[in-house]
Amino acid sequence: MNLQQKSLATKRVLTHTQLLQTANSIANLQHKSGMIPWFENGHCDPWNHVETAMALDVMGLHENAIRAYRWLKNTQRSDGAWSNYYNFDESVKDLKLDSNVCAYVGTGLWHHWLCNHDIETLKEFWPMLENAMNWVLRMRLANGTILWAREENDKPWDYALLTGCSSIRHALICAASVADILKTPKPQWYEAAAKIDFAIRNTPKVFEPKDRWAMDWYYPVLSGSLTGAEAKSRLEEQFETFVMHDHGVRCVSDEPWITASETAECSMAYSAIGDFDTAQFLLNTTSHHRTNDGSYLTGLVYPNKIVFPANETSAYTGAAIILAADSLYSISSGSRIFRYDETIEN
Repeated sequence: MNLQQKSLATKRVLTHTQLLQTANSIANLQHKSGMIPWFENGHCDPWNHVETAMALDVMGLHENAIRAYRWLKNTQRSDGAWSNYYNFDESVKDLKLDSNVCAYVGTGLWHHWLCNHDIETLKEFWPMLENAMNWVLRMRLANGTILWAREENDKPWDYALLTGCSSIRHALICAASVADILKTPKPQWYEAAAKIDFAIRNTPKVFEPKDRWAMDWYYPVLSGSLTGAEAKSRLEEQFETFVMHDHGVRCVSDEPWITASETAECSMAYSAIGDFDTAQFLLNTTSHHRTNDGSYLTGLVYPNKIVFPANETSAYTGAAIILAADSLYSISSGSRIFRYDETIEN
């Protein structure tokens, strides 16, 4: 970081009251069924839906979080997957089945346990979780990677994504941790995560090239696949490529489009390696995206700070801000879910 960035890193700009306002902006979007769309009249995808549920748990809105997971239980397909997108009226919008989207419920339910220690809720959602992880693992290749997606009634696509597999390895470990709590151990889930780690560390060319995208830069660290010196080195290598002055993280390396969700996730990656100054600096840059009701603009294009998509605030962006703040400030007992410097206590 330069001197200006270091100065910004010393300031905590979000209060608990402000974070609760953001959580309420998410809760206000939630349907009676439990579905949380991106924004009013917007669609919903299960991955970002889980992230919003996690943010609600952080800020103590546990009943809202449970309703969110019940919506997932009620919409899960018989094969264990979810469709990729659902319209605001909750009809299916996109029939594609995405392995990362379907796996993330593992991370969400482990986080819910860490925040609540609610064994009955885990028991309720265990069949959903087991079915989801089994579906994900049916997309696995011999090299341990997980194919990205498939159309509803077609063969899986023929490549795996680094970001997706990184997120899946974390979800597998979280899901296996839930299984341990319920005394239904799933050692094969830990083993599947270890095989993904091996691929990320030793054979990165097995993944489809997505070098322009910031998520491929920081996700192996955020997910815990890379830790210690490996993680620190990876983040250092492309900091200047993706971090734009004091604006935040570019979504893609060759465009001046800053997204608050990627910036917050990258902040969590730095928290994961114990670099809290950089994590704080990145979280602080998202203040440019905050609106009066506590919601967050999805993206800004510099130098003119053009809102893109136009006038869009998104629930998942606010959720990422809350999770990044939790990783820094330990607001909830789930704050260490993306931290790897110490063991999480059950």
